[in-house]
Amino acid sequence: MTEDTGPATARTGRLHRWFDVRFRSATAIYGLIVFTSFITIASDEVTEDGHPIDAFELLMDAAPALIVFYAAHVFAHTLTDHGAQGFARAFRHALVHSSGMLWSAVPTILILITGAATHLSGADAYWYSMLAAIVVLTVLGYAAYSRRGVAVPLRVLGGIGTGALGFLLIMLEYALH
Repeated sequence: MTEDTGPATARTGRLHRWFDVRFRSATAIYGLIVFTSFITIASDEVTEDGHPIDAFELLMDAAPALIVFYAAHVFAHTLTDHGAQGFARAFRHALVHSSGMLWSAVPTILILITGAATHLSGADAYWYSMLAAIVVLTVLGYAAYSRRGVAVPLRVLGGIGTGALGFLLIMLEYALH
């Protein structure tokens, strides 16, 4: 059997690497859990007049925290790598390596923006955001079991287990704050 090394295979390989860094990396999964936790924490807040916050306010409360965590992640990677690679190269690598934290939040951010544009209540926007995060984690769990060559029923169970564990971690983070 020969290995296909043509342009289509090279493009597919680049696409897989791009996707892996942005969605299938430990940084991306951590970012998704942390961002969803911030949204969960923000969902308890009320406006100055005592009303629950809306979808836009959820986004405005949670996004700055995600950006700070991203900056801290970039800082940590740059600091640990710049002695061996030099500052500029370490910083560029850290920006790419840490980008998964931001990319993994995109589905949730799109839900919150859509919720704000359609005047969705904060509670509904929160639950749709939570559902999106759990679906992403479930799909990533399924994909991990698929790459291992596990039978489909076990992939499904693995995906469901991954989504459930992600939900538990989000709730634990919420409970600690």
